[in-house]
Amino acid sequence: MSDRTFLDWPFFDDAHRALAERLEAWCEAELCDSHDEEDVDAACRDLVRKLGAGGWLRYCVPASHGGIHEKLDVRSLALIRETLARHSGLADFAFAMQGLGSGTISLFGTEAQKQAYLPAVARGEKIAAFALTEPASGSDVASMDSTAEEVGGGYVVNGAKTYISNGGIADFYVLFVRTGEAPGAKGISTFIVNADTPGLTVAERIRVIAPHPLATLRFDAMTLGADALLGERGRGFAQAMATLDVFRTTVGAAALGFARRALDEATRRALSRRLGDGTLADNAITQSKLAEMVLDVDSSALLIYRAAWLRDVKGQRNSREAALAKLHATDSAQSVIDKAVQMFGGLGVTHGVPVESLYREIRALRIYEGASEVQKVVIARQHLAGYRP
Repeated sequence: MSDRTFLDWPFFDDAHRALAERLEAWCEAELCDSHDEEDVDAACRDLVRKLGAGGWLRYCVPASHGGIHEKLDVRSLALIRETLARHSGLADFAFAMQGLGSGTISLFGTEAQKQAYLPAVARGEKIAAFALTEPASGSDVASMDSTAEEVGGGYVVNGAKTYISNGGIADFYVLFVRTGEAPGAKGISTFIVNADTPGLTVAERIRVIAPHPLATLRFDAMTLGADALLGERGRGFAQAMATLDVFRTTVGAAALGFARRALDEATRRALSRRLGDGTLADNAITQSKLAEMVLDVDSSALLIYRAAWLRDVKGQRNSREAALAKLHATDSAQSVIDKAVQMFGGLGVTHGVPVESLYREIRALRIYEGASEVQKVVIARQHLAGYRP
């Protein structure tokens, strides 16, 4: 049984503790470890419907449009992602993308845009996606090439996006493209694009080590009306970063969920696996590994929920703290899971065993929503900017 004492930390209030308990019971009743990796699209659609019916997607949107909280509550989002990830990596993915894919609308959309998309996201009736990454620029978002040219009161979009989560199954995409107000980051704008818009095609489905719906999208003279513009022209980069500031902490929370599950599996293995006259748990090397895993899990949790608390309660921008949380939680979860696999021996690399699945699930989290190397740049720059000799 995973450690639950962290819920007593002062970062949380009683509503968060109740949320964690309700969601734990729901996961035990509704989720299973495995899904059909050959039909991951259907599995993801089913999970979005389940999460909507369970009321969990209401945490992804503000109360004014069907949500729970007046503003997005990062502690709730992180608790949900941690719990879902501990039970099912794909359930965590389905939840996370509903939040990230609609987050820019929650933060910057007009009333009409919010009404058109957010209630349906909360009910699990519309699947959302966040289309930022491009084939050539990758993490260098300011260097994107896709363009939207203003023509006749609307826009004509050309270009491509790749590694887009929910690509191919989303009902709409929040799309970031260059509109040219200025060079680099200041010349990007945001649009809402329905999946059936002429000129939008799914050019390629991408299969990765832990199957999720991913795709490359192409835009060939795709025409959008003026009402598709999300927020102010030329502010797309800032809007993308503001959205990621909310959800980056929760990536660390998902990694924490994976690490907690790996620690649980390793502990059960150590206590049950016979070794000589005792068990694996009696071995000093095993105990050392378990101690390292516990340390990594607790330190990640402290960083994650501090970052969430700073944003929710103190109202501070938490770019530094979110970067610290994501970097440490994702990198250390990789280490925790690797130790768990080692304890299982050959069984640990056998397809279908939980630690094998976790080993595949964790790797992408060190890349998406800002790779570990990007987080180090953010942390170092903030440290240097605030340093007073």
